[in-house]
Amino acid sequence: MTDESSTPNKNQWKTLDKDLGRIVQLEQALAVANRPVIALSVSVVFVLICALIAVLFAGGASSSLVIVVAAAFSAYMALNIGANDVANNMGPAVGANALTMGGALVIAAVFETLGALIAGGDVVSTISGGIVAPSAVADPNVFVSAMMAALISAALWLNLATWLGAPVSTTHSIVGGVMGAGIAAAGFSAVAWPTMGQIAASWVISPVLGGVIAALFLAFIKAFINDVPDKITAARRWVPILIGIMAGAFSAYLALKGLKKIISLSLGQAMLIGLVIGVVTTFVSRPLVHRQSEGLENRKKSLKKLFGLPLVLSAALLSFAHGANDVANAVGPLAAIVHAVQDDATGAKVTIPLWVMVIGAAGISFGLVLFGPKLIRMVGSEITKLNPMRAYCVALSAAITVIVASWLGLPVSSTHIAVGGVFGVGFYREWHAERRSRLLGIEKGKPVAPEERSRRKLVRRAHFLTIAAAWVITVPATALLSAIVFFVLNAFG
Repeated sequence: MTDESSTPNKNQWKTLDKDLGRIVQLEQALAVANRPVIALSVSVVFVLICALIAVLFAGGASSSLVIVVAAAFSAYMALNIGANDVANNMGPAVGANALTMGGALVIAAVFETLGALIAGGDVVSTISGGIVAPSAVADPNVFVSAMMAALISAALWLNLATWLGAPVSTTHSIVGGVMGAGIAAAGFSAVAWPTMGQIAASWVISPVLGGVIAALFLAFIKAFINDVPDKITAARRWVPILIGIMAGAFSAYLALKGLKKIISLSLGQAMLIGLVIGVVTTFVSRPLVHRQSEGLENRKKSLKKLFGLPLVLSAALLSFAHGANDVANAVGPLAAIVHAVQDDATGAKVTIPLWVMVIGAAGISFGLVLFGPKLIRMVGSEITKLNPMRAYCVALSAAITVIVASWLGLPVSSTHIAVGGVFGVGFYREWHAERRSRLLGIEKGKPVAPEERSRRKLVRRAHFLTIAAAWVITVPATALLSAIVFFVLNAFG
């Protein structure tokens, strides 16, 4: 009797478990499906809030509507920058498992905002007035249309690239848009070609420089830490120095940028401050690294632990530099429009209101949190395999290059720099592995077959070709699209 009554109950419980499991799976599927809808809804609300902010600060001018529309598109552009470009800062740290995705999003959002608000003004001036100056276009309304066309075309192109999963340059997008609209508005003479030449040169130099610096740091780590008999002792000697280099570089940068509103410092003074802080940081970090290395085994895998915290710090500081450099891509045209509408373009110098900078900084952070994880994973793990040491080399090289570019006021592409660093690390590893294989093959009298060489490639060539093609096409595509949008805006008043 007992056995007969218990059997149905067991079957009922099994059936109930299956049903509950299906319900849980359905809820998880619905949550995944609803994420894009929620993100899109939050984005729309953010754009509307930015438009309302523009209404408050635009004043009662009859032409203030154009500022409101420009503010909305700037917010849209900033969201796309956060979704696409910030992956280059946090991707290596996440790919090396030094940061979780949630931690990376929080750190990047905070430091991107600080960088944009503290040190973003100079590069904004380059975008808003250095490529096509307000005085180069006689009619202020035509200049406003040109800047609006640049903003719309760059935002649309970047949105398309993000949807396709391509880490294109947001700097390329906005500079191409400004150039195309300027040519459409006033001919080729309206564009400041010397500035464009400097910017174009920096696009070529920055990824190469980022890759070379990253490869040199990795070669240094391999030669003086990884490949020595006593790895722990070597790490205790050199890791604090690497941390000091990072601290010194960023201290010099902050002295030049962050303190200029309080006190004006020369380059030499800023470099001296960076040197002092770098040396102090080196000595302070020595006992910390020594304590962290106690009990570690004398092998390469153990050394990864020592680079975890420096990698997180370098990624955070790189986000600061990115915010300072790339906020221009979102709000540079908006600053130019505000200047042209409210000041009647009476001066060549474009001032940047605080509320304009806030829109750019907040938009980058929102875009990162809402749409950034996809490209963070791609940059961090799909181009080449990264560990904390390799990722630290990428972050440090990218940080140094971005800092130099931002100090010079050049809107270089942080995408090019960071991805160039990733490729630099990957290609160096390939070269190093090929060299070792060749030496071992010679010693054993067996040359390595071409098929085996191809199998050992450590950089995905498909990603390399795709990213390179996207970099090449971005400027002409956004320039053409911007010219078309400009003519459409003029046709409809």
